[in-house]
Amino acid sequence: MNSSPSVLARAERFFSAFFRMQSASGVLLIAASILAMIAANSSLAETYVALRDTPVGSGTWAKSLHWWVNDVLMVIFFLLVSLEIKREVVSGQLSDRDQLMLPVVCAFAGVAVPALLFTALNYGNPETMRGWAIPTATDIAFALGVLGLLGKRVPLGMTLLLSTIAVVDDLIAIVIIAFFYSQGLHWGMLLGAAVVALIMLALNRRKVTSLVPYLLLGVLLWFFVLKSGVHATVAGVITGLMIPHVDKTNAIDDAVEHSPLETLEHALHPWVGFGILPLFAFVNAGLALAGLRAEHLMALLPAGISLGLVLGKPVGIVGAAMAMRALGFARFPQGMDLRSMLGMGMLCGIGFTMSLFVSSLAFAQQPLEFTESVLGVLGGSLVAAVLGMLWLSWTLPKTPTVARP
Repeated sequence: MNSSPSVLARAERFFSAFFRMQSASGVLLIAASILAMIAANSSLAETYVALRDTPVGSGTWAKSLHWWVNDVLMVIFFLLVSLEIKREVVSGQLSDRDQLMLPVVCAFAGVAVPALLFTALNYGNPETMRGWAIPTATDIAFALGVLGLLGKRVPLGMTLLLSTIAVVDDLIAIVIIAFFYSQGLHWGMLLGAAVVALIMLALNRRKVTSLVPYLLLGVLLWFFVLKSGVHATVAGVITGLMIPHVDKTNAIDDAVEHSPLETLEHALHPWVGFGILPLFAFVNAGLALAGLRAEHLMALLPAGISLGLVLGKPVGIVGAAMAMRALGFARFPQGMDLRSMLGMGMLCGIGFTMSLFVSSLAFAQQPLEFTESVLGVLGGSLVAAVLGMLWLSWTLPKTPTVARP
């Protein structure tokens, strides 16, 4: 009889498939962004804007394609993010305290330093200060897509650390969105959302493993949250946290138990990576450059975002990692030294998806500031990607030094 696969073997297969998918998704994300920029700055500009504003649905639900992508499809993206976070906390990289400390501290520092740099440039201007959280994000798909271009020269420890930092980064971003970008709270709808969440929690506690009731309740939760004034993506986060993962009390080895969470996560990955995120990039990254003047390029808003991504991210992450190592609390992952850590920190400055999303929340009613923020996100993310790629191309060994799955 065949023996059950070991924890290590299963982890290797999972991460191998995960990284391949994220890398491929990152390449498609880049392509969609380039296509949007070409469309917005060519003879196709009017067609592009008309497509983005095309009404979809009927009656009170006749909303623009842009709305459906940002307020509906991105809920599914946040559902997937929530599933990944829960899996990592329960049975993955975030379940081990020794492995948890370095990425968590680096992630918090990688959020704090960009926010402080942005604030230093924009303090005193309440209109632009709404964008303080924009440069705090890391786009895992985009960053892994760039890493994928370097092939097997990239040590597995770097890929794991970058991914874990990005997961914690996403968790911080979710909290920021919930607390700082909610408007006009409707307490009746919030009560309805709370009741639905409690029902989902009861199902989880009663060990209901069918995904159907969770997903149906998730749709109802989305409606309540949408109408409550809290951004609808929070519904995706709550739903993901309620989906059951491995059962610690049963007799099945957690290493081989295939949980409802993993089933849904594997089902959503290709749809999010190859459908939702590229579509999000296409409808949000189409920045028309014709109307921009020199003062827009030199404005403090895009400068704060770009500086936060390009400088704040690596300074925060690498500084935290060096401090942790100097104090004896953590070590650099196997195969990484200070130079490779710096390169990884640069790639964490690729904010893109989450940064664009926060921009759309921060400046939904401020067209000029939104345009400048998108300029800062695209410019900063591009510079971070190029610098990180060039630095790692120069510093990484020409041949792999650590086996990869």
